[in-house]
Amino acid sequence: MPLVNLLKAYIKDKYAKPGEVFLGVAHRIDRPVSGVCVFARTSKALSRLNDMFARRDGEVRKSYVALVPRDERFVGVNTCLEHWIVRNERLNKSFAYDTQVPDSKFASLDFDVIHLYDRWMLLEVHLHTGRHHQIRCQLAHIGLPIRGDLKYGAKRSMPDGSICLHANRLAFVHPVRQEMMTFEAPVPFMLE
Repeated sequence: MPLVNLLKAYIKDKYAKPGEVFLGVAHRIDRPVSGVCVFARTSKALSRLNDMFARRDGEVRKSYVALVPRDERFVGVNTCLEHWIVRNERLNKSFAYDTQVPDSKFASLDFDVIHLYDRWMLLEVHLHTGRHHQIRCQLAHIGLPIRGDLKYGAKRSMPDGSICLHANRLAFVHPVRQEMMTFEAPVPFMLE
């Protein structure tokens, strides 16, 4: 059952709501990705959240972690990636280019290595833009496919079909109360 349906049932029961329950998706993640999602219980809150997420003006701070092959070039340095991305809807895949090409959109992110393993490294990633499969596409383009992400070059899938990309932290100003809200989800794929 989709998460939105489970949450609607929960809200209907918790608040004894008669009839249909409104629940808008303000921040979602790709199917094989884990982590924080944001839902709005009113259309007004959804509209405000959507505006806030679209502006990317500092009111919203997103942090992701990704497990990628170890590469010493990136250890100890903050790395900023800037590419031009083209989305292929038929393949449900995006492609990164180093220069602008027809139908491309600018994409930017930065990352730091936060933990090293024998064969892997854990990155903390911050998006500056929001493009289709942006983190997956840009990391693969520089030779760092996310563990389990067959679509973008990983050698093996994960047993459950997930990939090692996780939306671990999301902070934003509440659309009604105007107070900072921070949500975190524990990382499910840490290695020992």
